[in-house]
Amino acid sequence: MDFTFTEDQLTFHDSVKSFLTNEVTPEKIRELWNSDSGRSSELWQQLAEMGLTAMTVPEEFGGLGMNELDFLLLAEECGYAALPEPLVENVLVAVPLLSSLGDQQKHLKEEWLSKVAVGSARLAVAHPSNPLVADAHIADLLLLANGDEVHAVKADQVELVANESVDPSRKLFSVSWTPSTETLVADAAEGKKLWADTLNRGALAVAAQQQGLARRIVDLSVDYTFERKQFGKPIGSFQAVKHHMSNVAVKIEFAKAPLYRAAYDIANNQPTAARSASHAKLATTEAALLGAKNGIQVHGAMGYTWEVDLHIFMKRAWALDASYGNRGFHKQRVKAAILADDALLGAGNTFAA
Repeated sequence: MDFTFTEDQLTFHDSVKSFLTNEVTPEKIRELWNSDSGRSSELWQQLAEMGLTAMTVPEEFGGLGMNELDFLLLAEECGYAALPEPLVENVLVAVPLLSSLGDQQKHLKEEWLSKVAVGSARLAVAHPSNPLVADAHIADLLLLANGDEVHAVKADQVELVANESVDPSRKLFSVSWTPSTETLVADAAEGKKLWADTLNRGALAVAAQQQGLARRIVDLSVDYTFERKQFGKPIGSFQAVKHHMSNVAVKIEFAKAPLYRAAYDIANNQPTAARSASHAKLATTEAALLGAKNGIQVHGAMGYTWEVDLHIFMKRAWALDASYGNRGFHKQRVKAAILADDALLGAGNTFAA
């Protein structure tokens, strides 16, 4: 069996990486901090024109019909760039949730998924694990929880209160709304599974971004250590500094397998999806947080200043840490899975059902 990414996936990844490098610069991110919405309609439309917003939208609704594995490397690059736009949340979380609604909601899916595919509408998800809703202020349709029920609520039917985040790019809101039979799109019995699947996809979305953030923090820190000199030499030549970043690089490398496995399990509806999603989020978050800690240390006093770019990526890693379940929650899920009486462990069961 070949689990490597296809040539098409890698080629598309290179194209998206190049676009994000040129268009989503630290200067652009800082500029958006001072705008009213913190978002760029022009950038969103560019992402849509590249086909990114349509990737997981089913073909019957005008999308490309791809899955989590197809978007995974792109989500990682969104993390590497600290993309402010809610692309990853829409593609990996909101679109699959809306697509998974029953056939009785076909009209709703047809109306909104076709708009999402061309970039004329954005979605927001209020998962029960997240007390605040990211990007609710620019969402045209919000998917909200009332117990285990799923409700689809238009933007003009909610009241928002902004909450400050440690990351200036992350826009969080508390949402007030009134559940009704008109907004109900999945009852509690159906909604329980939908929210469980959404939690796994949300954890995967966070994990992919954390992996990209960890890589970016290492790159920024390594670049700085070559520029900064002490005793006439770049500080990057000192063994103690090398060890700081090498430890992060090892974490990043070991996080790859859990991340890719989680995407595989979710894309193929494997029964191990919950365990894999938790494992991926733990591994990548550990890499990103260690990167933030060691990155600020090798930057020295400069690492604490607003002027350097390091804090843009550290703050995103900190902000994503508790999104879609904190580390304690995910550790408990992994523990329960591996200590279960019927747990299938060992190399021979790596891809067992």
